[in-house]
Amino acid sequence: MDRDVALLFLTRAVRMFGYGLLSVVLVLYLTALSLSAGEVGLLLALTLLGDAAVSLWLTTHADRIGRRRVLVAGAGLMLAAGLAFVATPMYIVLVVAATIGVISPSGNEVGPFLAVEQASLSQIVAAKSRTSLLARYQLVGSFSTAVGALAGGGIAQLAIQDGASPADAYRFVIVGYAFAGIALALLFTRVSARVEVPANEMTDQAIRTRLGLHRSQRVVLRLSALFALDAFAGGFVIASFITLWFRDRFGVDPAALGALIFGANLLAGLSALAAGPLARRFGLIRTMVFTHLPSNVLLLLVPFMPTLPLAAAVLLVRFSISQMDVPTRQSYTIAIVAPDERSAAAGVTGIARSLGVAASPLIAAPLFLTAALAWTPFVIAGGLKIAYDLLLYRAFKAHQAPEEVRAEG
Repeated sequence: MDRDVALLFLTRAVRMFGYGLLSVVLVLYLTALSLSAGEVGLLLALTLLGDAAVSLWLTTHADRIGRRRVLVAGAGLMLAAGLAFVATPMYIVLVVAATIGVISPSGNEVGPFLAVEQASLSQIVAAKSRTSLLARYQLVGSFSTAVGALAGGGIAQLAIQDGASPADAYRFVIVGYAFAGIALALLFTRVSARVEVPANEMTDQAIRTRLGLHRSQRVVLRLSALFALDAFAGGFVIASFITLWFRDRFGVDPAALGALIFGANLLAGLSALAAGPLARRFGLIRTMVFTHLPSNVLLLLVPFMPTLPLAAAVLLVRFSISQMDVPTRQSYTIAIVAPDERSAAAGVTGIARSLGVAASPLIAAPLFLTAALAWTPFVIAGGLKIAYDLLLYRAFKAHQAPEEVRAEG
């Protein structure tokens, strides 16, 4: 494998391991600090809103100020947030750290990393290899998140068994998240200048226009609106809320919760490998929509399962087909813009997703913490995601990626 590709895959693995660690324990940690449902929801919302604001500036300037510099800056924000969460239980400090720093309550990507790494990878690989490469990149991330979730749940469980309070046990896990930020910063300094935009592909127009976009601004904004809807729906069922629901509904311990999230992410990552072959045969948009729809029907069914094995099985089957749209979505966004718009396009669509998901915890947290309503977030998420799939297909079924048009020609 190309050295820079290997380094970017490794940074993805380290980062997603850290996110996986955090996803199992974050909401459990906040509730162990005796925060109310409203305080938890507000903190998670501010976490995502703050991340969106910081990431928007970083990603829309990355192609001009340097992709590697932006990646190192993101690692520093990840470290700072982790250290603040470990250092004090004071709510105002947690709010500030969550708003300014990089914290992932969902186990999914946050910060400037994903957009800039996608643009960097697309800079050094051929267009025909992009979707398959991004599928493997997705697999690395999903597997690393899965291992991180398993490790986070296991560490917390062992600490509790050794006599630590729940809050201290969860705090041990968050220390690991902070160390992941240090490792990332070191790795990003080893990436070469090949990932930067060549001078002959940088246009003055991109510098003058807003959000780092020029000719693709309209289509990127349309995609962003749809991606925000999908992310808003997904925010109702982030990993931290799923673990909370399984704990409250079935009394599942932290180690078993970690194993469940491990299995979900592992299946999701493996499913992404099918995205490349399916996209070559059916096209990027069709692959995105027709693999995503059935997974959302399964999401609707999770809270209606009467036993733990059935609920876990439906959730795992859902994850086994839910992520094929991720590398195709990423590849499609990169494909339809100019080289000097890639970081900005991936960043703007990513920020739209962050903004969409930021609002959901304010609604979802009180629902999950009310026993009689704990099933409703799954139904809301599944229904909205189905609406997103139908709207996306209607709007973009005729708008093919350039390599798909050339292949047909």
